[in-house]
Amino acid sequence: MTDDNGAAPPADETRADEIQADDTQADELQPDRVDSDLEDFAQQIADQVESFLLALRAISRGEADGSIAISLLLLEVSQVLLAGGRLGVHSDFRPADEYEPDPGPDPDLDAMRLRLAVLLESVDAYSEVFDPYVDPPELMSSLLSDDLTSIATALAHGLQHYRAGRVSEALWWWQFSYVSTWGTEASGVLRALQSVVAHDRLDAEFESEADQVAAADELLDPASS
Repeated sequence: MTDDNGAAPPADETRADEIQADDTQADELQPDRVDSDLEDFAQQIADQVESFLLALRAISRGEADGSIAISLLLLEVSQVLLAGGRLGVHSDFRPADEYEPDPGPDPDLDAMRLRLAVLLESVDAYSEVFDPYVDPPELMSSLLSDDLTSIATALAHGLQHYRAGRVSEALWWWQFSYVSTWGTEASGVLRALQSVVAHDRLDAEFESEADQVAAADELLDPASS
């Protein structure tokens, strides 16, 4: 290598440049340095996120259907909201980098969304109060299949950072997106699913009681004998 005048740079200067470049590459490959407590916390959140994603894919493929699918979705959303609550009460996480590193393309979950739409066809559309503190309250319409897929996309994005060793970035993303998007979506989905389960259980109970009353009336009515 020569400079603009054709002279070779000093050997020690060339070596220093190479060492600096190697150090930069090494820093890019090294995972975040976080304390053990935070590492344990991140592992727990990652486990809950991965469990939710695996369960959602399995349910969308029809491994459970009807009321069982609804109950399982209610359980999975409840559990991932627990992870969100833990993130929400934690002090703000600070990512290691000023700008978010590129985690690569987000997973294509559109096929899963379409399968969920078919599975949840009769209860997919629901209404939700956008902000309970706005007067008058604003009512919005949504789809369970869309919201579940949106939640999964946000969680999977953070999981990509975590698997790449960017623990602080993953925690920051999960916390930020919980407060800004998927926490609200999951809360709405939870209320909708709980309403479906309640109607399924309570309406059936009321119908059973009505049948029992009708049968008793028939037995007590002399005209029927």
